[in-house]
Amino acid sequence: MPDSGFLALFLVGLLGGAHCVGMCGGIVGALAMGSPARWSMHLAYNGGRILSYGLAGALAGALGAAGLGLEGQVPARLILYLFANLMLIALGFYLIGATQALAFTERLGQSLWRRLQPLTRRFLPATRVSQAFPLGMLWGWLPCGLVYSALASALSAGSAQRGALLMLAFGAGTLPNLLLAGILLARLNEFVRRPVVRWTSGLLVLGFGVYGLLGLPYLLEAS
Repeated sequence: MPDSGFLALFLVGLLGGAHCVGMCGGIVGALAMGSPARWSMHLAYNGGRILSYGLAGALAGALGAAGLGLEGQVPARLILYLFANLMLIALGFYLIGATQALAFTERLGQSLWRRLQPLTRRFLPATRVSQAFPLGMLWGWLPCGLVYSALASALSAGSAQRGALLMLAFGAGTLPNLLLAGILLARLNEFVRRPVVRWTSGLLVLGFGVYGLLGLPYLLEAS
């Protein structure tokens, strides 16, 4: 995974704002209701969410590194590389609404979420930062095709540390949209649901995947 992957995942998180707000806007919007310290609450909530992304990225990076440590690591590296970029292409189509190809990933994550969701009740209603942060950590495991696509890139990171950093970069990209969703929810929802926004986001993310596949010959030469 080249260093440009950090920028790519940051932009995936940023440009995937239409999906983020559509899926999670209601959750962060609820935090804005009746909370006098709303900025600190939203920062704590999103901080917990992004930390969970980092932990998931570390697990994915460690898993990918373990696979590369086996015999025949060149084929394993190529498989991970292809998988990561094909997931980005699928994500691009998913964001513009051309396919529901990634919906299966969200269904796969439902079993984990069913176990974690009851834990959120311990922190509701969230009126303090000490409640918002762990609530955000739980929210980070909400089944999401966008997150799972980013995790596919973390698989090819080569280490737990780089996997965590990649997912933290992705999480930072999602932050502006979801912070604004809590403060300006109605107007932002209207904006991100416009077809031109969805198409622009989807095509740019798709472009990252195509660009990665175009680099495959260079990876083969280096191998």
